[in-house]
Amino acid sequence: MSSDTGQATAEYALVIVAAAVVAVALITWASGSDVLPDFFSAVINRVRGMAGA
Repeated sequence: MSSDTGQATAEYALVIVAAAVVAVALITWASGSDVLPDFFSAVINRVRGMAGA
């Protein structure tokens, strides 16, 4: 029988690498557009509206 001792560790490592690739792709896309500044402005405006400011 083969041992599966390190299989979970390898699977976690692959998931972390895949998440990092997706994060880098999103950051690269967002930094090349006006999406993030517009998003944060919308959030701040909504919070101000809820606070009555």
